[in-house]
Amino acid sequence: MIGKQEYQEYDVAVIGGGPGGYTAALYCARSGYSVLVLEKLAPGGQMATTALIDNYPGFENGVDGFELGEKMQKGAERFGAETVFAEVQGAELTAPIKRIQTTSGEIAARSVVLATGAVPRKLGLSDEERLSGRGVAYCAACDGMLYKGKTVIVVGGGNSAATDALYLSKICKKVYLVHRRDSLRASRVYLNPLKKSNVEFLWNSRITALLGDQQLAEAELEDISNGRKRRISCDGLFVAIGRKPDTELFSGQIPLDEYGYIVADETTKTALEGVFAVGDVRTKPLRQIVTAAADGATASHYIEEYLA
Repeated sequence: MIGKQEYQEYDVAVIGGGPGGYTAALYCARSGYSVLVLEKLAPGGQMATTALIDNYPGFENGVDGFELGEKMQKGAERFGAETVFAEVQGAELTAPIKRIQTTSGEIAARSVVLATGAVPRKLGLSDEERLSGRGVAYCAACDGMLYKGKTVIVVGGGNSAATDALYLSKICKKVYLVHRRDSLRASRVYLNPLKKSNVEFLWNSRITALLGDQQLAEAELEDISNGRKRRISCDGLFVAIGRKPDTELFSGQIPLDEYGYIVADETTKTALEGVFAVGDVRTKPLRQIVTAAADGATASHYIEEYLA
């Protein structure tokens, strides 16, 4: 364990203990490198907050996200990777030896994997947290099958919202798409398929309240043009108004795109030598557990190349 005001040098430091981070740790440790994973909360990252994951290969009946996170941690630690639960407070990534300041002391590493992830943007309603996982969800691909044959609402107007609505229209009885404007910001390619589906558009509207005791039962909508409110019965509500990458600590040292994601291609290499970005935190077309794990494996290949 790292003590206060001390530092230890590793071949690889991984910031973030989600699927991308722990896969990178597993592969690097298995190759004989000294590896430290820094995680501020619990293994699994955002994945750990999902009660049932049924789209990750190898679990025919699905798996609890927290359980899967623990399994990934144990898999990496089996080959010698270490885990420290501490919050990263700063990082100096430009020098050949990277230094990371944490609440448990300073770490030095020859290479760094940034796996800090991204969190969904929330509506900011009073009962949103209480009903999260109880009807309120943020990933249609992850949780959509829980609402097969039911009525759901999708909130948003971009490509993510359109994609979620189309996906849900194939498995749900009814889909409402709620958007603050009178037209989608999403690409035109989505419009015709949406119009031919069981998706009903609720334009110029916003969600103002979520109602239900133990489970979401209704959503209150306000018509922005006239202020009138009404309630819609629903079994689920999917929030698709964007995600916020956790990259503030690295701003100014490493290039970010216009949305705040770390610029890194399929090699996971960033503009800084010896620094790699994996999972939801990097620019990529699809953010899923399996793609984060694939990033971790890819990063390990280029880390070996770099350290050699």
